[in-house]
Amino acid sequence: MPPTIFLRLLVAFRTVALGAVALLAHYSAPLLWLVFFSALAGAVNGAAFGYLRSVLNQLAPAEKLPRALGIASTLNEVTFVLAPVAASGLGSLSPVFAVLAIALLGAAPALLVPTVLSKPKEEEVHQAAASLISPAILLWLICAAAGSSTVAALEIGAVALALHFGYAPTLAILFTVPLCIASVAGGIWVSVRNRMGSRRAVLIQLMIMTGGAILATLQISMAVTVLGAVLVGAVLAPLGTYYSLALDSLAPPRKRPEVFALLRTANATGIILASAVMTAVSLQTALIVVSCAMICVVAAVAWSSH
Repeated sequence: MPPTIFLRLLVAFRTVALGAVALLAHYSAPLLWLVFFSALAGAVNGAAFGYLRSVLNQLAPAEKLPRALGIASTLNEVTFVLAPVAASGLGSLSPVFAVLAIALLGAAPALLVPTVLSKPKEEEVHQAAASLISPAILLWLICAAAGSSTVAALEIGAVALALHFGYAPTLAILFTVPLCIASVAGGIWVSVRNRMGSRRAVLIQLMIMTGGAILATLQISMAVTVLGAVLVGAVLAPLGTYYSLALDSLAPPRKRPEVFALLRTANATGIILASAVMTAVSLQTALIVVSCAMICVVAAVAWSSH
């Protein structure tokens, strides 16, 4: 089956599940059913991302793939900023309509992707099946999870940070918006540069993210904490692009969708871990945990580079 066809089936499944959530909410169904169908909608996100990323390899020339990934990262951050605003506006009219609108908008990109046929190269056809997970692949998946947990801790804890510095909860945007703007700028930089970073550059970027996490953890002042968020956001797109390109080269050719799905799962795992830690301990302790995780991945990448 062509990958784009399978991608559309996955997106259709997610859209139906979200539509069921909206319908059940309209008829005041028990919360358990809403949670169940929401989980079904989320269950296919990793697979859909894996196939979408795999299709990108066939749509974009290899020499322009970094630029395409940079553009994708930029659009992702813009969506992250605008989607909650759109959902809030639509939700003021009808929460059910807001869920349906977001579901349909999420389905649109898959429908717009042109159909491509998966034609493996001659050497790939006769290549022996390789393991899905190797030490090198696992390293970048762990890096992705650690970075995702750092970003999640800052975004989820933004309200607590605002309260800590004596500001109203609504001013949590003073942390999240600079982070997103820095991430958009990083995506633009990747797109303009259109090159895969070196291992040394990635190590420096990981150190910058670690430094930003530590600055946010210290909570010395409002300005210093915002600077930490900006440092984290600035390297988010370059690191994400490198992880994607590195996994593209390391993954067995016939298992690229699965490896890209694991990348999405690693990012989601980082968010889940950050959320779980923040529910059990204070925000500062959670920031200490993610900072320690970043220090560990910096050490791992530095060690693997020798």
